[in-house]
Amino acid sequence: MSTTVEPSWAREQHDSFGGSRGNRIARNAVTSDNLFKAARDVSTLRTYHDTFSVSRPKTGEVTNQRHSGRCWMFSAYNVARAETMRLLDVDSFEFSQSFGMFYDKLEKANAFLENVIALADRPADDRELSFVLEGGIEDGGYYPFAMNLIAKWGLVPKDAMPETACSKDSSQMDAQLNRLARRDACELRRMHAQGVDDDALRARKQEMLEGFYRMLAICLGEPPATFDLEIAVGKDAKVPTERLEIQGGSREGDGGKGDGKDDDKPRRILRDRGITPRQFAERYVPFDPNDYVDLVSIPGETRPFNHAYHLRWTDSVLGATPLRFLNVEPEVLDAAAVASLKAGVPCEMSCDVMQQFPRGIEDFPGVLALDTMDYEGLFDVDLQMGRADMYDLRESSLTHAMTFQGVELGEDGRPVAWRVENSWGKDACKDGFLVVSADWFHLYGGEVAVRREFVPEDVLRMWDELPADEVEPWSGMGRALRHQSL
Repeated sequence: MSTTVEPSWAREQHDSFGGSRGNRIARNAVTSDNLFKAARDVSTLRTYHDTFSVSRPKTGEVTNQRHSGRCWMFSAYNVARAETMRLLDVDSFEFSQSFGMFYDKLEKANAFLENVIALADRPADDRELSFVLEGGIEDGGYYPFAMNLIAKWGLVPKDAMPETACSKDSSQMDAQLNRLARRDACELRRMHAQGVDDDALRARKQEMLEGFYRMLAICLGEPPATFDLEIAVGKDAKVPTERLEIQGGSREGDGGKGDGKDDDKPRRILRDRGITPRQFAERYVPFDPNDYVDLVSIPGETRPFNHAYHLRWTDSVLGATPLRFLNVEPEVLDAAAVASLKAGVPCEMSCDVMQQFPRGIEDFPGVLALDTMDYEGLFDVDLQMGRADMYDLRESSLTHAMTFQGVELGEDGRPVAWRVENSWGKDACKDGFLVVSADWFHLYGGEVAVRREFVPEDVLRMWDELPADEVEPWSGMGRALRHQSL
């Protein structure tokens, strides 16, 4: 058999293609519009509805990560803010993702340079060093990254450190951060080659971090060391009374002044002046960033269930909780997420969001299901792959983190569909939310992070006691758990 594509064979394919009416219809549809619209199955898309038997009534205003890869941070903050909203008795609240981004980048710069020092004796094309250098100081991350940032640096309300042009579109800032990181890596490697010891390398690294701090402050603004909290809270807010001020009622649009009429409602204002980000998190985010279990379901011969895994060269906050995943059957993920939602607690999830996703379809937005996009019918080719094969052969990975806010259960008590809060703004998907079928999540999903109380005892025991197997980031497991950054 020939090892090349022969022109005669291509002519035969040309004649055969044009002789099929179905091929001509498919060609005309796709070339005149796009694949999503041509492949969608309208009859199945219209069967999915945004109604759920288990759903949180207050989810807050939909957030927007803009053109940045901070989905993991937005998802984690959307989980954490649920407790703040409950504490303050408010309908919505948003933490400053710009504040989180500042310290995430600073911590990643430190981890990057430490990894460079650890690998300083390797040649430039060493595989581990290449992974570190190519990754640089990227936007992507994981739920545990956000938990470590909260535990170490705290949180602030969004108005204490608003978004900037560089947080909304991080590409230009990231390019310069990575240039600085690789320049510094070059200097550290040169110093090592000249016989400088690790203590001196780390002293120089500390000086180098000043450049990253300055660059981040210029791009994102300086993170507040202290700030004044002032917010209107509900009548059932559980905050110290000495920090509350009761003001006269006000009508909408009267500037908060009130007009003295009987139907005006008094406003309860929480004021806490000069607090630090750590104090804010301790007082107003009743949420333990260490009280979670990160469950994944990544099948494969080299990825047995009931094993814990750690991704090498990936931890961002050195000295904090290492990145750790427990690999379990998909039904375990389902049960833990359902238990969390039944208790009114949202939880982080991650998936390969662009699989079978008709993004941008105006009449049926925000549906992720296996029966709504008929690419096989459109192209008349077999596209089926098993889940383990997709991970092994780099067809799928967990690219995007979002938040489970509701679930529809079948008669057997198992999930039928999930209500998922995204972070692409309220105009994306269906008012900012997605409807995700259970079978789609089993094929293209693969992670939930839940509080310990929602995990079965036998699974919790494995989480606490199993040593973590070290995983190379370019392995099947490493690629499956790639940085969530869409």
